[in-house]
Amino acid sequence: MANVPPRGGTTPSYSGAVTAREPFRVEIKVRHYELDTLGHLNHAVYHSYGEVARIEAMERAGGDKLREENVSPVLLESHIVFRREIRAGETVYATCEAKFGTGKTFRMTNNIVKADGTLSAEITSTLGLMDLERRKLVEDPRGRFERAGVDLSVLGAE
Repeated sequence: MANVPPRGGTTPSYSGAVTAREPFRVEIKVRHYELDTLGHLNHAVYHSYGEVARIEAMERAGGDKLREENVSPVLLESHIVFRREIRAGETVYATCEAKFGTGKTFRMTNNIVKADGTLSAEITSTLGLMDLERRKLVEDPRGRFERAGVDLSVLGAE
């Protein structure tokens, strides 16, 4: 998973199709105001990068179709493991993959990877689909995604 950037040293464009073998990813350039007093990326910003990847992956997969059913993804829990520091001006890639099981929740994993392939952080999140009228989680989130026409292959789900 650590070798997320494309081979060949070219600047990638991630607006194309995503294959099942390759996780969804988005390129992010680290800005100076995102640093902490030690000069590396602030811990909270890693979570923001994960959120950027989750939102963009959902948009690419057609997650907006869920709104027509009055449901929306909701973040319930997030856990991060820091591996390597990130500094200003670096380019990183935030990946996103979904894993469905049984019950009302599902997992999404994000890896924050430097342009040279170094894994900087791993984020594991628990999400659910909330019925926006009842304010309760719905059963079978994978089924709800599928019935709404969301392309789960974009999210790496098989």
